[in-house]
Amino acid sequence: MGQVTSTFVAEAGDVCWLRADVALAAAARHQAAQLARGVHLSPEHTARLELCVTELATNLLKHAHDGALALRVVRARDRAAVECLSLDNGPGIDDVPRALRDGTSATGTLGIGLGAIGRLADESGVHSLRGRGTVVYARFWAGPADGARPEPVATGGLTRPITGEQVCGDSWAVRAVGGHGPGALTLMMCDGLGHGPLAARAADRAREAFRDSRHMDPAAVLGDVHLGLRGTRGAAVAIALVDLGEERVRLSGVGNISALVATEGGRSGLLSVPGIAGAQLPRLRTFEAAFPPGSALVMHSDGLSDRWKPADLPGLFGQDPSLVAAQILNQAAVRRDDAGIVVAVRGQRP
Repeated sequence: MGQVTSTFVAEAGDVCWLRADVALAAAARHQAAQLARGVHLSPEHTARLELCVTELATNLLKHAHDGALALRVVRARDRAAVECLSLDNGPGIDDVPRALRDGTSATGTLGIGLGAIGRLADESGVHSLRGRGTVVYARFWAGPADGARPEPVATGGLTRPITGEQVCGDSWAVRAVGGHGPGALTLMMCDGLGHGPLAARAADRAREAFRDSRHMDPAAVLGDVHLGLRGTRGAAVAIALVDLGEERVRLSGVGNISALVATEGGRSGLLSVPGIAGAQLPRLRTFEAAFPPGSALVMHSDGLSDRWKPADLPGLFGQDPSLVAAQILNQAAVRRDDAGIVVAVRGQRP
């Protein structure tokens, strides 16, 4: 595969994580207002955003065993939005459709706040596992929504730093590849070695090299990232090519990056080889898996356990990729490490 044109789609950015405590609502409103100003959200949208995060915070404190809010700006091609994610570890919602429909409040549900969030946000969703936890997302777009069209493959991701650090050494990015059939995307998952600012610097460098690469072949892109990481402490990196024309995923990776394609019938793993991008790049291998309609590609760092199974997350993989990423992180992340995940979800054929 030769050089190609590519277009930025999305990548990791700063995420403000707020733990559930008595000051959560006020802190969430303050942070949401700052993000709204940064993307020039309208006053009406900003007011709805602030009410939304208040509802999310109140629900966490009233109904969840423990949880957190994640607030960030997300960018998709030439659009920007403020996104709110609520993650908790239980007790879960017994009947999500009922909670969305009538907004009634009962023990073990999010009550009236769940219905209100759906009315306030431009886009929203919820996924709940009884006894294990609920994730809610809400998104507020800056500017008019006219002209936005659904993508054949939707992508999203999430990062969270290790407890005690302000910056995360994990990062992800997605770009579209031009001139290759009906559609192709390349995705990167990167885990900078260690934690803190030096790991975050390596992750930032990897993202820049990935963005600048003009290759499509995963091994060639990984070679570009390897060169870009020289002079840093290095990273575990995996590059995946999602090819809709061939309905396949190809992946090359080094280090501890987990990758799989989840389908209704199970999962197909995609392996990485031992090594450190930026320091010790071995002879690369490329692994392949089918990527049929309704499937999802998931790539994550070792800050998430690889013991989770798609069958344990019923109803998740048809959701928005940010929600998919957040729920897997919610269920599988370990607190003693940075955590990062990127997801590509392919819709069903009409």
